[in-house]
Amino acid sequence: MQRKTTQREAIVQVLEEASDPLTPNEIQEESNSLRPGIGIATVYRAVKALVEDGWLTTVEIPGEPNRYERADKPHHHHFHCRSCGKVYDVEGCPGNIKQLTPKGFTTESHELTLKGICAECSTTNGVNPG
Repeated sequence: MQRKTTQREAIVQVLEEASDPLTPNEIQEESNSLRPGIGIATVYRAVKALVEDGWLTTVEIPGEPNRYERADKPHHHHFHCRSCGKVYDVEGCPGNIKQLTPKGFTTESHELTLKGICAECSTTNGVNPG
């Protein structure tokens, strides 16, 4: 068990308040606004311990740094903006994924990542989100 420190408490607060999954660098940046001086190694140690404790889960997007979010969130998926690189939570699930499973196979879990341009980048870059 990790001891509680003001730095770890700031990291946990950032993750509790986050609406979307965060990279370690994003966690560090936000944590430093609460408690200046938090190093990236401290963030990595805290994240590792929180994942091991089952409080955080890893969001993996190929070719991108891992992101982390609370493990107690209800089932959901993600949207990855190809312009700014941010990852956003998408509530819910599109439906019966098991119908896509080949005959004789058993689906145990699934992940879905939508990719495109987020609303902020669409506005900033003049892209029609269509």
